[in-house]
Amino acid sequence: MSTSQPTTTVGKLANFTESRVGASVLVREFGRKIFPSHWSFMLGEVALYSFVIVVLSGTFLTFFFHPAMGELHYEGPWVPLRGVQISEAYNSTLAISFEIRGGLFIRQMHHWGALLFVAALSLHMLRVFFTGAFRKPRELNWVVGVFLVILAMAAGFTGYSLPDDLLSGNGLRIIDGILKSLPLVGTYISFFLFGGEFPGIDIVSRLYTLHIMIVPALLIALIGIHLMFVVVHKHTQWPGAGHTEKNVVGEPVLPTFAAKGGGFFFLIFGLISVISALFTINPIWNYGPYDPSPVSAGTQPDWYIGWADGFLRIVPGWFEFYIAGWPISFNINSSVLVLGGVFGAMFVYPFFEAWLMKDKREHHILDRPRNNPTRTAIGVAGIIFYCNMWAAASGDIIAVFFQMSLNDMIYIFRTLFFLGPIIGYIITKRMCLALQRKDREVALHGRETANIIRLPHGEFLERHEALPPNKLWKLTAFESPQYVPAEPNADGKITKLEKFRARLSKFFFEDRVAPVTKTELEASHHDHDAVEGSDAKSISH
Repeated sequence: MSTSQPTTTVGKLANFTESRVGASVLVREFGRKIFPSHWSFMLGEVALYSFVIVVLSGTFLTFFFHPAMGELHYEGPWVPLRGVQISEAYNSTLAISFEIRGGLFIRQMHHWGALLFVAALSLHMLRVFFTGAFRKPRELNWVVGVFLVILAMAAGFTGYSLPDDLLSGNGLRIIDGILKSLPLVGTYISFFLFGGEFPGIDIVSRLYTLHIMIVPALLIALIGIHLMFVVVHKHTQWPGAGHTEKNVVGEPVLPTFAAKGGGFFFLIFGLISVISALFTINPIWNYGPYDPSPVSAGTQPDWYIGWADGFLRIVPGWFEFYIAGWPISFNINSSVLVLGGVFGAMFVYPFFEAWLMKDKREHHILDRPRNNPTRTAIGVAGIIFYCNMWAAASGDIIAVFFQMSLNDMIYIFRTLFFLGPIIGYIITKRMCLALQRKDREVALHGRETANIIRLPHGEFLERHEALPPNKLWKLTAFESPQYVPAEPNADGKITKLEKFRARLSKFFFEDRVAPVTKTELEASHHDHDAVEGSDAKSISH
């Protein structure tokens, strides 16, 4: 061990830090972590970097926003609203947009960054689901990811409602209706949140507290836990030659990955800046202040909340009844059940799939979506379910644009609510199985070249080109989930739960295409060598 003391300023500072916090151990351990390179892994980085941009731009906005519902008459530079009675919150948002230097640009960066954050986070979760990256030992990290999606939606909605404009006010009206539809406690929750009868006097200040303190703190904490799990569990990787369950093929964090990540952050920052400078979003000066008396058409929340609004628009109005004199408004509060059901299914799915397959192994190699047809079909069915409700939130605009009856649009979306996921599930599963069969054929017979040759005895064949080893590995080195029949327990009995699991397992995994084995590959080469003779090299597989 060297006892020499550093002589440079940087060296002295590093020695000072090391002697007090022991940072070298952390840097050494973290810096040696290996991260594989693939474009799909960058979705999580996009979410992280956009969140950083949202925090930075939001900090700037807090210096000028007034979260108060006190009323005043507008005297600012936007002429159409002069003399109109507005709230302090709306007035300060207009001041940020028109009077603070760079205020509108930063406000739009905040909004576009929030949209990109939720979009990238959602796509990242879909990538994890379709590739099976949620399997052991990453089930808890998946649960953390689901909580991140919920908090991202909460952060977006609380911020979206702060300006107290006509558009956000209509969203709060919907929230008030949903809260009041909850049996027994709904009215009390609504009065507490709004500070009285809607629209109340405290809603903006309470949403502001949630938006800048509680929700961001929880998001930062969960992002830290998520990154800690990534380091502890090591990163997943796509199948390939040399990729095993016990290694990670890629680049170390320091210096390669860190340098690339830093450059990628500035690319995301530049992209959001360009979008914010060129494209206006949420022009509250056109909407005007919120007035609870009229009902406005053509108002839709942001896309990540719109699917819940869409469900409210298609649920039948008669879906209400009484129990012991208490009204149960399923035509409204059923949206809460749908939201809870969707996120509840997301929480339990990793554990459900492991139980279904009786799989207790660790998985670090990702699945190609086609190689697990049922899981992929379920994911596509969920996407169709979401997109249908999202489109239903704009049913009135679609009806006007296509000159259709609004009632017809409602019935169309109601039909797709039930049939859309089923049709999507069936088509996706058949496509995955067909792609697997195609992969098997290519692995055994090679790639078609569209070159026709004639053998000496007169037979015409298409020339096939042998796959390179890395592509052959991709098509053959994967696990195909199999049906696990009911098995007796320690007492030799097959329980009802085990029988139910076996039936589900049969439904999930009975239809499968087995991977190509080494024996089949060798037999395929041998057969062609015997048939093609001396010309085997030119048309071998």
